[in-house]
Amino acid sequence: MKELLAAPPYSNRNDDDLLRALVSLSAEQLSGCPEYRRVWPDWSGADKFDELPWLHVGVFKHLELRTHFDGVHYERTLKSSATSSGVSSLIVLDRDSSELQSMSSLAILRDFVGGEIRPLLVLDSAKSLRVRGHLSARVAAALSLKPLASEIHFLLEDPEDARSMQWDKLEALLDRFDDLLVYGFTWILWMAWSAEIPERIRSKLTGKRIQFVHSGGWKKLEDRKIERQEFDRTLLMDLSPDSRVVDYYGLVEQVGIIYPLCEYGYRHVPAWAHVIVRDPYTLQPLLNQPGQLQLLNALARGAPYHNVLTEDVGKIIEGPCPCNRSGPKFELIGRIPKAELRGCANV
Repeated sequence: MKELLAAPPYSNRNDDDLLRALVSLSAEQLSGCPEYRRVWPDWSGADKFDELPWLHVGVFKHLELRTHFDGVHYERTLKSSATSSGVSSLIVLDRDSSELQSMSSLAILRDFVGGEIRPLLVLDSAKSLRVRGHLSARVAAALSLKPLASEIHFLLEDPEDARSMQWDKLEALLDRFDDLLVYGFTWILWMAWSAEIPERIRSKLTGKRIQFVHSGGWKKLEDRKIERQEFDRTLLMDLSPDSRVVDYYGLVEQVGIIYPLCEYGYRHVPAWAHVIVRDPYTLQPLLNQPGQLQLLNALARGAPYHNVLTEDVGKIIEGPCPCNRSGPKFELIGRIPKAELRGCANV
């Protein structure tokens, strides 16, 4: 798996090998996790991806699942952002899976923002790092960019208040650097960076090369009638033409696998992952029509979050993409009606 993760994420795809790996991983998870086995007591194998045993995303709000086998070393728990129910998902992270997941997210992000090392500015507070034993999904997303960072700066005083931006700190960084990497939760990035940026800061942004990476939180911007084109145009105003905005989709329950939006509006699946679309009523697999997204990957060992049926709606898009990334791709459409609004992956 490490050899595959070292290659470009959208090449060298072999679905036969991936299916075999997922069959083996599912069997291991079923053997070591009693709760998972109770959901799929009769499963014994699969000839297709849609025959693999999955769990609904909501399960992780009610159970802290672990797969027990020799050699697993649990380190901490990843906690999703608050949802409308007030219940967070809890994903236990083990050492081996965390290493693979870090390699995965880095490979995917490097494909979209390049491999240059530069300062990383995080639209969050350093206080978010100080919760013992737990790591928020927002901070985990930001830290996935750490290998591309020469240094890291947290720009918010209060993690829940986008208006607590430390403008003096940003101004000092703009005086020192011409090339920056910025991560923010989508609505926080908009509120802090774009909508309320002081003029003295805006003047210093002229000609700078900035790669913005953001995820989640689109629902709040839809309520404000902010469209994606306006979002990108506002962030890129007066910057170098080499700047760009990368919006990615991902789940805390599928840590390490992210789906950035390519320049043609599609989300591509890396070689170590797969996507299925199901009819939300019959659960039958669908092609060429919208349905409920199911996300799979071969990286998770310490808990059965390798195969998750989400509450998001998507559509698999067949045929090659002009961006030349190979493998499956899909369009993210929205949420299943009446599904709970999620705190870390709203669309």
